[in-house]
Amino acid sequence: MKKYSGAQILFECLKREAVTDIFGFPGGAVLDVYHELPNYPLRHILVRHEQGAVHAADGYARSSGRPGVCLVTSGPGATNTVTGIATAYMDSIPLVVFTGQVPTMLIGNDAFQEADIVGITLPCTKHSYLVERVEDLATTIKEAFHIACSGRPGPVLIDLPKNMLRSTTSFTYPDRVSLPGYNPNISGHIKQVRRAFDEISRAVRPVIYAGGGVISSDASKELTAFAHALRIPVTTTLMGLGGFPGTDPLFLGMLGMHGTYSANMAVTNCDVLIAVGARFDDRVTGDISKFASHAKIVHIDIDPTSISKNVQVDIPIVGDAKDILKKLLALAEEEKQRDYQSGTKDWLAQIETWQSTHGMSYEKGGSIKPQCVVEEIYRLTRGKAIITTEVGQNQMWTAQYYKFDWPRKLLTSGGLGTMGYGFPAAIGAQVAFPRETVIDIAGDGSIQMNIQELATAVQYKLPVKIAILNNSYLGMVRQWQELFYNKNYSATHLSTSPDFVKLAEAYGAVGLRASKPEEVTPTIKKALATPHTVVIDFQVDPEAGVYPIVPAGASLDNMILL
Repeated sequence: MKKYSGAQILFECLKREAVTDIFGFPGGAVLDVYHELPNYPLRHILVRHEQGAVHAADGYARSSGRPGVCLVTSGPGATNTVTGIATAYMDSIPLVVFTGQVPTMLIGNDAFQEADIVGITLPCTKHSYLVERVEDLATTIKEAFHIACSGRPGPVLIDLPKNMLRSTTSFTYPDRVSLPGYNPNISGHIKQVRRAFDEISRAVRPVIYAGGGVISSDASKELTAFAHALRIPVTTTLMGLGGFPGTDPLFLGMLGMHGTYSANMAVTNCDVLIAVGARFDDRVTGDISKFASHAKIVHIDIDPTSISKNVQVDIPIVGDAKDILKKLLALAEEEKQRDYQSGTKDWLAQIETWQSTHGMSYEKGGSIKPQCVVEEIYRLTRGKAIITTEVGQNQMWTAQYYKFDWPRKLLTSGGLGTMGYGFPAAIGAQVAFPRETVIDIAGDGSIQMNIQELATAVQYKLPVKIAILNNSYLGMVRQWQELFYNKNYSATHLSTSPDFVKLAEAYGAVGLRASKPEEVTPTIKKALATPHTVVIDFQVDPEAGVYPIVPAGASLDNMILL
């Protein structure tokens, strides 16, 4: 029987998992893998930093729904992935991360470029493996992809000692995985579903609160159909944007710290809250004791550990959001004669009043307003672009002013809030969808955290657009200092930022700048018409803030408005 090296087995496994693209950076511990790479039809994207590799794989996964894969060397190569792995873990993104390791006989001896990456990443991976027998490699990879993509998705790490990559054995890829103790419950219990439906159908002030789980389970159509069938308004988390159409009349906008007035007021005053694929994050709930305090809470989630973790719920349903929403829809179909529209008529009228009196707005005139840039990007792309963001004001303005009608169009770091995420994530999305328009909406602070990936985008001729909302500050921190720290602007002024146009050109990209409001539209049009990597420096109002804002720990109805 033919013998395969561990490096060859790795590629044979990736082929059987239908992996076509990997993101990586070579080094001594994985040279055997890179030696075999030209013999396989995979596209390898050479990044300029290992953090960029994981974020790019993450963006690939979020936009495509397929697991992202990355490959790095041992020691600092492995430790440089930790932020990206933690980012994916917090947001439930399926990744398989391969790290090199020193030979097994040297592990624990402080060998050159040795790091216990399995131990380091245990708190931020769904599972981590150290391969100690080459005979176990194929089964380990099969298990890793299964774990990453099933149940609540997440990153899985496989640590590959150098001698395992050189050792040889026969190759057999398992047909299925059997993992005692790991059997995620997909099907929601019908009795609990009926309990939930009975409660929902009696409600006069219901609200659906949808999170990233709706997108992970591809349940957007079912969510939309259910909301329409019962005439229930919908709000989403940051991670859930696009899970329900942003232009739908029933959409309230995002809720939480920077949520809309109508969404926060609706959740505060509802009598039944239906949480679907959301985990009641602190940025969403504010003061937990006052969060939906008048409501019966139904919680649908595939992760049983998330239920009643932060907020005590009344009707828990463990299972896949798509499965459970289908069952709820079927129950609604059984009672076609019921007039759901009249039941929520007064509630929807109240919400319309909140929307009309306290809609999203910002001060216009003078310098370029960042909200205007986001609105214009939305208008010129007709809402069809894949949008990534960094973290901070740029992220919140995007969530507030770009209407996401489809899932997997917004890629952003929600749980960990990772600055430097958006640009490499945009690279990953552009690799997955080479013909789509991909735009990273960034801040001048966050873009500099992984700006070296301009070399990657240019090398692979990826026409990613980077829209920098350049206010010369770490804007969100500055805003908090303004509102809550007596305007003590400590260490937030970026007085020595580079000339982003010249920097783009130095990397071989196209650099554009808009410094006046009338330059915004033609500059965006020019960028969209350019088939190359483009960096746009929008010199925006340095004091523009994100509103509404709920102070940390306050209740959702305690908003600071513009």
